[in-house]
Parts: sequence; structure tokens; C-alpha cells
Amino acid sequence: MKITVLSGGVGGARFTRGLLAHLRTVLPGAPDAPAGTTAEVTVVANTGDDMWFRGVRVCPDLDTLMYTLGGAVHEDQGWGRREETTRTSTDLAAYGLGGEWFTLGDLDLATHLARTELLRTGLGLADVTARLCRRWSPGARLLPMTEQEVETHVEVDGPDGSPVLLHFEEWWVRHRAALPARRFVQVGLGPSQPGPGVLDALRDADVVVVPPSNPVVSVGTILAVPGVRDALRATRAPVVGVSPVIGGAPVRGMADACLRAIGVETSAAAVARHYGRRDEGGVLDAWLLDTADAAAAEELRAEGWVARAVPTLMTDVPTTARIAADALDLVAAGRR
Repeated sequence: MKITVLSGGVGGARFTRGLLAHLRTVLPGAPDAPAGTTAEVTVVANTGDDMWFRGVRVCPDLDTLMYTLGGAVHEDQGWGRREETTRTSTDLAAYGLGGEWFTLGDLDLATHLARTELLRTGLGLADVTARLCRRWSPGARLLPMTEQEVETHVEVDGPDGSPVLLHFEEWWVRHRAALPARRFVQVGLGPSQPGPGVLDALRDADVVVVPPSNPVVSVGTILAVPGVRDALRATRAPVVGVSPVIGGAPVRGMADACLRAIGVETSAAAVARHYGRRDEGGVLDAWLLDTADAAAAEELRAEGWVARAVPTLMTDVPTTARIAADALDLVAAGRR
């Protein structure tokens, strides 16, 4: 089985970790494994949050995936390295260089320095990511959505009321998404193209999963790369999504601020309709919701969706493994 996941940062990383845990229970050697069962997981990661900061290339979602799947993530935060220190950032602030709103941990900084050095040798981001992953053995192939520098910016009102563009990370981290967003702009998107292996991963997949990542600035940015949405619509694989909204609130972060900016209600059903069904020009075949949204699941089924409500709060790895199993079973049931 070849599974392709379209992922942002924390939510997508935690879901993928659960998916890998589930697959370990059905691979050869597991008590109930079908003969000859194998699985290959490819994660297409959002790189719209990437930026140059303090002279290094920072790739937040790729790093969150790498650290989470490699067992090095700071679990309470969901991002960054565990047992991290911030002596370098603290000392830079003492020189009056600013940037206090985005603190690079000392261990994390080593990753960014390594990435920047490798990029400057002429390697593309896909090869650099593969090189960094050798250390962490994430158990999945991590692919950047594109190797070009595509950065998500947010248009907000400036002090005089005129529009101002902020990098998404500044809007998200520094301002906590409190500044009303007029719109999101993917700077550099036009000439970009899917990263090496991305279209193949969609074309050759047996299942494609859209985990509970931000549907606007994470999954939405991946789908905005020229050719990706078309490839997802054309794949022979069923495409299942897991709602990032439970009971009218985002599972994590401030996705409601992003949805509000594009005029989408913060509800499990509204996000499903935002993605759309493939038989109506959208990108999904099935939608997994939380039991808190059971009524929405029934409503979607009445509209022709393959939808099911199960507990979807990713409280720990075993629970998330069950959610991943439910997502795979949903598309299998749809095929039956």
C-alpha cells in the first residue's frame, strides 16, 4: 500500500505519526498482518511558512514533521526540539538585533544552519530534506511541496488603513492572528512547480489522506502549487480528509481566523464543502468527522458524501493510530 499525506505542521505530523503506528500493527510480523503486507508513506509538506530569518532558511512544517516522526519533538509545544535551550537567541537580543517574536532554539538553529549550508552547495530542497532526514529516520518520505521559495503572506490593514503584507509567521506568531486578515497571498507561487516526486506520489498512491491540518494556509497552499490540485483530482486513489474542526472550534491553533478571512464558517461540514467532493470538481472522496459533529456527518451523507463520525481528538499516539485506521477504513468502505 502506498499512502500519500498532504500535511502542514503539528496536526499533520501527529496524524502521520499515528498512521505509522497503525501500519506497524498490520505489517509483516504483526499477529493479524495479511501475508505480503507492506506500506510506504510519503508526506507532501507545506513550505509556504518557510522564510529567511537571521540569515538561515527556516522550514517550520518540514522540521515539525521530521522531529515528530523522528522522536525529537517538544511534545508539549508540538514543534521544536525537546530539551531545547535559547542561549543564542537571548544573546542576539542583547545585541539589539530584535526578532524576539520568533525565537530559534539552539538545537533547532543547528538544523537551519545545516539546511542553509546544503542549499548553498546547490542542492534542491528535496535533496536537502532527504539528507537531514538520514539523522532522524522518520519512517516516511518527506517531500517539500515545491523547491521554489513560495511564502505565504497575509494582507492586513496598516496604521493608516492601507493594506500591508506580513509574512504568515509574523502574523501567526507575533500577532497571534489577532490582526484581521484581508486575504492570503502566496508570494512566488506563479512560477513555482511541484517538488521532485510530488506528482508521482499523488499519481501512484493507493490512498491519499488530508489530515487535520490548516485547510487554508497549510493544505490550501499545497493545493495552490500549479499542478497539484489537478493531480489530486486525477489520481486513481481515493482521497480521505480528517476534519481539523471539532464542535465548531479548530483542533489546534487559530485556523478559525484563517477560515474567517476566506469567508468559510468554522465547522466540520463547512470545511468539507470548502475542499469539495471530487465528483463535483473538489478534491475529496470521503470525510472523517468527530462524534461531536455527528449531525453534520448525517447532513453530508444526505448530500452524497462518504462521511463518518468517530472520536478524532489526537490525545496520544495509540488514539491517533485508531483515527488513522478509521480514515483508511472509511475509504475502503466507500469502495465497497
